[in-house]
Amino acid sequence: MDELIDILNEKGDFTGEIAMKSVAHKKGLFHQTVHVWFYTKKGEVLIQQRGKNKDTHPLLWDVSVAGHIGAGEAIEISALREIEEEIGLMVEPKELQKIGTFKSIQKHHEELIDCEFHHTYICKLGTSLQNLKKQDSEVEALDLITLDDFKKSIAAESLERKLVPHETSYYTTIHSEIKKKL
Repeated sequence: MDELIDILNEKGDFTGEIAMKSVAHKKGLFHQTVHVWFYTKKGEVLIQQRGKNKDTHPLLWDVSVAGHIGAGEAIEISALREIEEEIGLMVEPKELQKIGTFKSIQKHHEELIDCEFHHTYICKLGTSLQNLKKQDSEVEALDLITLDDFKKSIAAESLERKLVPHETSYYTTIHSEIKKKL
């Protein structure tokens, strides 16, 4: 879905410009996204398999919930909206713990360049996997993996569940911040 988003400079500062998401991706303009990683008290991480029709990384395993932040939209409001849209879960803002903002540049091809700042949160999953309602257009499947298996997936090049390529430091930060909560 195309939407208006705020454009940032390479340092992550607002430029005052607004563009359609498709234009930002085509021109490689920096913009904001939100990532929310859910974990269980048993030490599991919720991962989602990206939809088969996604423009980038179809069918790879990824962050529990992610999405673009709309123009003028508050980061936490975007996080709550994406959680409800993608997995059908309502959470309170106080349940979200921001663990950082990560700069990411991925050139998929000449017409699709992701230049993003991922505002990243962790959140305890307060329900079972069966109670989640995936958004069929965005999410192929949801699953829980142990924190140990998540760590192994970060280090491995050949995985049963291939993860979307992000910087190793991004994934190790997620792992260590969740581990601190257990």
